Amino acid sequence: MKKTNFGLSVLGMAVGIAASGIALNVSAAAPTLSEADFEKAKTIYFQRCAGCHGTLRKGATGKSLEPKSTMKLGQERLEKIITYGTEGGMNNFDDILSKEDITTISTYIQLEPPIPPEMSLALMKERHKVFVEPKDYPTKPMHGRNWQNFFLVIERDVGKIAIVDGDTKEIVAHIPTGYAVHVLKAVEHHEGMHVENAGRFWYVMGRDGMMTKVDLWQTPEKMKVAQVQIAYDARDVAVSGDGKYVIGGGYWPPHFVIADAETMEPLKVVSARGVNVDGEYVNESRVAAVYDTPLAPTWLVSMKELGQMWQVDYSDLDNLKITKIDSAKYLHDGFYDPSNRYFQIAANASDKMVVVDTKTQKLEAMIDVDKKPHPGPGANWIDEKCGPVGGTTHLGVGKVTAWGNDPVGHKDQAWKICYEVETDGPGVFLRTHPKSDYIWADQTKHPEPEVQQSIQVISKKTREIIKTIQLTEKKGYAAVHIEFNHDGTEVWTSVWNRADSKEPNGEIIIFDAKTLEEKARVKGLYAPTGKFNVYNRVNHVT
Repeated sequence: MKKTNFGLSVLGMAVGIAASGIALNVSAAAPTLSEADFEKAKTIYFQRCAGCHGTLRKGATGKSLEPKSTMKLGQERLEKIITYGTEGGMNNFDDILSKEDITTISTYIQLEPPIPPEMSLALMKERHKVFVEPKDYPTKPMHGRNWQNFFLVIERDVGKIAIVDGDTKEIVAHIPTGYAVHVLKAVEHHEGMHVENAGRFWYVMGRDGMMTKVDLWQTPEKMKVAQVQIAYDARDVAVSGDGKYVIGGGYWPPHFVIADAETMEPLKVVSARGVNVDGEYVNESRVAAVYDTPLAPTWLVSMKELGQMWQVDYSDLDNLKITKIDSAKYLHDGFYDPSNRYFQIAANASDKMVVVDTKTQKLEAMIDVDKKPHPGPGANWIDEKCGPVGGTTHLGVGKVTAWGNDPVGHKDQAWKICYEVETDGPGVFLRTHPKSDYIWADQTKHPEPEVQQSIQVISKKTREIIKTIQLTEKKGYAAVHIEFNHDGTEVWTSVWNRADSKEPNGEIIIFDAKTLEEKARVKGLYAPTGKFNVYNRVNHVT
């Protein structure tokens, strides 16, 4: 039995998933790979496949890729699926992977999956680094810029974030973080708590589990002040309302970690493994969304495979209190209603939006929507007939669904579908602003390039698509993610090159929020995806 050592990839991912032990042959008749191809395929699988199909390939948002399933499909069929994608939401990879790589990964997923190791608190402490001591933090911004209108932009494939000045459209800094950053969070305004200069410190989670602290008051070369690796594969991060603690959620190992928000020293590890809503024990119970609750000293932690939301009280770390709220599988990403009481999160595999009441710490509702809802950071707006509504795009179908989310002022419409809008293709994000007349939705999950490269704009008043904007016609590029500036006058969209590149290969296109005309471009970015406006995120502007 051929085994390899668990190590770090060249991307600095420390993702053991790219290098753990595995038998290269399942049986005499099974497909085989050379050791070099096997190692290469493990890295490709981590980077491109594990998020949807799982580290152990048991499936989640995507289907199971265990050998008992993949060997039935066979090499030729697998290559076609990976090359061209599917209408159900799987991307095409013909513009990302070479034909040779597609052949290799198709063979790889017919072999038994490798099992990566655990990560101890002691190992996390070894990987904890402080670059600027808290005692040396400046007492005022060391630049003359309007930092509250900064955009923090994910530069996905180079393991960096960019800081862009929302006023001048200048790139202030490129900051090395974890590989393929998934999300960034800051202290948000919290009822009964006041954190001075909320939004100054940001916490960045890379897919390699590297959690980085960024100080927007520093000069560019000192903005990265601390970091710690809390997992080999991870997705989300959140800060406590009092600014004392930061929590990171791991995909592998399946756990969440609480760290000191000032120094980033890891303090406590909590396993996410458990029994799901169907009564089955789940070893790979991944932590997806992690959010602070604005009305209580708790975090909401979504247990993807368990179909549970855990409400974690951080007021006493030594005697941690966790309320486990059953809902549906597979919990992924969500956002709050305008009152900040109700958390609305997608259960992808169940085709539902789950609503949790953070005040009672109970399930409030489950809304039946279409195939694989994915709201991303979400959107709330006012509908003339239904009143306050929330909305989601879908990974599996071209549709935006809106539901009522005001149980106090519009009880009859609460947690019921208000209306749906058919779009040209499945998407990942939608966004709006209280001052905007429109909802913007991407269609990144459609396999056809022209659709994948377009953003659709929906009128709040008429509920109709009023404009389709194709951001690019370049092969291999897609339109993804939308964010407004702090006053709602501009819409920032990303042109993302889906293939890896060590050179600047993408840009942000900025539109006038009223006229929908192009206003400016920010070039010199590496695969820009998500963008986070400081003021909007800190103030829960959706």
